[in-house]
Amino acid sequence: MVVTASRKVNEFRSPRLSRLPQSPRLLVLGSDQGWHASQLRSAAIKAGCELVFATYETLRGDVTSRSPAGLRCGAGLLADFDAVITRTMPMGSFEQISFRLAVLHEFVRLGGVVINPPRALEIAIDKFATLAVIAELGYEVPATRVVQSRRDAMEAFRELGGDCVVKPIFGGEGRGVMRLRDPELAWTTFATLDQLAAVHYVQAFVSPGGRDTRLLVIGEVVHALRRVNHDDFRTNVAGGGECTLLHVTAEQETIARRVTGAIGLRFASVDLLDCDDGPPKIVEVNGIPGWQGAQGVMSTSIAGALIELIVASNRRGFHVGS
Repeated sequence: MVVTASRKVNEFRSPRLSRLPQSPRLLVLGSDQGWHASQLRSAAIKAGCELVFATYETLRGDVTSRSPAGLRCGAGLLADFDAVITRTMPMGSFEQISFRLAVLHEFVRLGGVVINPPRALEIAIDKFATLAVIAELGYEVPATRVVQSRRDAMEAFRELGGDCVVKPIFGGEGRGVMRLRDPELAWTTFATLDQLAAVHYVQAFVSPGGRDTRLLVIGEVVHALRRVNHDDFRTNVAGGGECTLLHVTAEQETIARRVTGAIGLRFASVDLLDCDDGPPKIVEVNGIPGWQGAQGVMSTSIAGALIELIVASNRRGFHVGS
């Protein structure tokens, strides 16, 4: 997700208004370590941008009488940056996640431009809310039931065929996802989720498993990637999936643009599962996608395209060198 600061926000406190922004300053909310951070750094240098990192945990808001909220992070005022890029949000309590999103909502209220608006992110990180939007658009999705008790989860397990995938309603990269085919194991799993006060997200397994197509959306551009895992039903590259680049079809472009447009996303991925008895089913939309597997088979720099998207969406009209 990307947030772009407008002049209206900067008028409140930003010292950067005293000079022309020759070198755009970009803030990344997320870890400054790892492959994705390195990719963003290289792309920012090539684009002539200054890149700074800060963690979500350092976000804060200062509110005083008759004054807009001062939105800050470990790197300073958000308004002092030309754009903010948010990477994978760390786990937290309901209050912590709500506050982080509230900061982005407040930023928008004060005039900031959000490429993946907070409302879009709220939908995308919630698998139930996302699937409801997709189904409303008329696309095929796996039969899914979301309940709040072990008893109802066991009923869903039986009625969905006794072969189900259980996954966290929040989260990605295949973490916490399991396939259940044994009633006793299902009972134990749902009992554990009850103890954790977790929602039970129970989804019918879509055969054959281990094969899907990821549609990566960057602004108006859609890339298609084939993902296959011969040893597991999960296709995540981190879990052993293999990725190849496909020629994106007109139908795939339409699907990707309709789904991401309905949610309000500009940088996202849409995953379509292969189905033995019919057309592919859309299983998930990721509003903060990783791209390491995709980059391994693409010549275009995905980080570079993301930086270009930020620059093109910025309302302050700063100049970026090539």
